[in-house]
Amino acid sequence: MTPLGAKIRKMRQERNIPLKKMAEDLNVSSAYLSALEHGHRGTPTWFMLQRIIAYFNVIWDEAEELQRLAEISDPKITIETAGLEPKATELANKLAKNISSLEPDDLDFLVAEVEQRGARARAKKK
Repeated sequence: MTPLGAKIRKMRQERNIPLKKMAEDLNVSSAYLSALEHGHRGTPTWFMLQRIIAYFNVIWDEAEELQRLAEISDPKITIETAGLEPKATELANKLAKNISSLEPDDLDFLVAEVEQRGARARAKKK
């Protein structure tokens, strides 16, 4: 499941909206909506995301959150390491090999660590 898919599913369930009803209202197949929620489809188009935001009639902050989640919800990400340090290629390969066996707390730690170190590196460049 992607971050966006989990959020859409949570919002739908909190409002007691069956998947089939939401799909019908958005004029998409229930298979597409299910695949989107479960991360078997890539991120929706900007237009579809706007339709989902309008469907839930959310406030601006929550709409921004959905847009942010869409940006980090590509389930088939490719990491280009050509031209980077050899350790970058090693890291990408080790992550690809081991990600399915990591526990949620390991994933939380790694996400936070990458964010923190990336922010520090970007600040040094300024």
